[in-house]
Amino acid sequence: MNTPAQRVEDLLAVYGDDAASVAELLCDSHPADAVAFSIVESDLSVHELTFGELKDKSRRFAAALADVGIEPGDRVATLMAKSADLVVALLGIWRRGAVHVPLFTAFAPPALALRLNGSQAKLVVVDAGQRAKLDVSEDIPADSGWQIVVAGGPASAETDRTFTDLLAGYDPDDPRAAAIAVGGDAEFVRLFTSGTTGSPKGVPIPVRAVASFRAYLEYGLGVESDDVYWNAADPGWAYGLYYGIVAPLAAGRPSILLHAGFSPELTYQVLSALRVTNLAAAPTVYRALRSDSTPVPTDLCLRRCSSAGEPLNPEVVTWSEQTLGVPVHDTYGQTELGMAIINGWHPDVFAPVKPGSMGKPMPGWWVEVLEDDRDEVAPTGSLGRVVVDLSRSPLMWFTAYVDSPEKTTERFSPDGRWYYTGDLGTKDEDGDLFFSSRDDDVIIMAGYRIGPFEVESVLLTHPDVADAAVIGAPDELRGEVLEAYVVLRSGTTPSDDLARELQTLVKERFAAHAYPRTIHFLDELPKTPSGKLQRYLIRNARRDEIAQQLGALRSTSPTTLRQGTLPV
Repeated sequence: MNTPAQRVEDLLAVYGDDAASVAELLCDSHPADAVAFSIVESDLSVHELTFGELKDKSRRFAAALADVGIEPGDRVATLMAKSADLVVALLGIWRRGAVHVPLFTAFAPPALALRLNGSQAKLVVVDAGQRAKLDVSEDIPADSGWQIVVAGGPASAETDRTFTDLLAGYDPDDPRAAAIAVGGDAEFVRLFTSGTTGSPKGVPIPVRAVASFRAYLEYGLGVESDDVYWNAADPGWAYGLYYGIVAPLAAGRPSILLHAGFSPELTYQVLSALRVTNLAAAPTVYRALRSDSTPVPTDLCLRRCSSAGEPLNPEVVTWSEQTLGVPVHDTYGQTELGMAIINGWHPDVFAPVKPGSMGKPMPGWWVEVLEDDRDEVAPTGSLGRVVVDLSRSPLMWFTAYVDSPEKTTERFSPDGRWYYTGDLGTKDEDGDLFFSSRDDDVIIMAGYRIGPFEVESVLLTHPDVADAAVIGAPDELRGEVLEAYVVLRSGTTPSDDLARELQTLVKERFAAHAYPRTIHFLDELPKTPSGKLQRYLIRNARRDEIAQQLGALRSTSPTTLRQGTLPV
């Protein structure tokens, strides 16, 4: 059997080849009758999507894309839920040699417009239920420049095309349907970051990155040929796209896509009915299962559970082992990396999980902790900056943001050896890494990375708002929730109605999931002498306040709690 180092080398040879074709590697090279995805509806009905069906339909869509003017390298966006249509669309985009731009379905029109304009998308495939977000508005211009294809329903505008008609109207043997070889260095996905300190940045993902994605499927998640694998993350974000769609397609491993919203009850039903053996999900999913009163099925078949997207609470690991029959293994990564640190399930890397540990660097990666003030490895156990050693990380694929040279420079050391993750942590004597905090202000809520800048920008559009700061406050279920601190214009009086109005504004103009759960009204925000907002001062004060409230709660007698005299 190959060593991990040899396996990494083999994967890079395949996906980094100058003749690499995404559609060939992710679809056409697999047996036509093999199942690629089980599409599960809310009533637990299942449609098995084979590689043969994917090949036929994606060839039709690739021919259609060619006919409407999409050329290799052009960007094509999807605003779609997990479905068979989504996978067909992706493979059609890649077969044409075009670049996929994922759009999260909870985004409001301003957030969509930013990403569509930033990528210069030429076409958008959109679910019928999402189509209204692309209607002409103050955010979506009439001359947007992108064509619209509606999936799962009728066209709602004269210029729209429908996905169904396109698939029916083109021959899979059309010469334009042939899989285009783009090579390992070519971009095949452009995924935008969460916009921590400014506008979201485009991350160009090359074909050779699939080598790293597949390595994580094998070493991190330990997916085997007989597994029933389910990655519950949304493909509008990195973890769901990289490891819920791309990696299992590359490996030819069948996977589950749930075409329904999340609920603990439905999650348990899917785990039981489909006899899932390997589950990957954000910590929020596990916390929600732990907090819910739904009876846990007695016939679960889970043998491996994994988590990513935010720090995993140690108590969830214990709960999972006791309730689901297997501990949850935490892993760490970023949009720009994929997963790089793992508590791996593969026998070659398996080790007992240490409470609170992210694990060790995955094969193909080398991660260190540097001193705060200089690029030198910090002493064992010392808090420092988590970095990737590029000289020893052959799977590293990120090189630059699109059109953001200054942000790219901030990510790499002057000598080109280190990639700065922007996170703080420690490394113990065994090489296990422990996450401490982010040295930027990104908020991770329920596995979604949310940049405060975008939410603040929406709040500042309100005529009564003079200034705003958004932070992540601790939350037992979601890890963090958004809270906003708002300075009102002179003469405006704070009120509950105004707070609700601001929350609704964020839902409508950014994303339904990313509204501030609490609005605090202040006279001024803490800033540096040069006028830069100091979010960390607000965040630290709020965390201290919540800790004091929890302390008061825990010291309150049950009788007092029943009487409703909980200290505030």
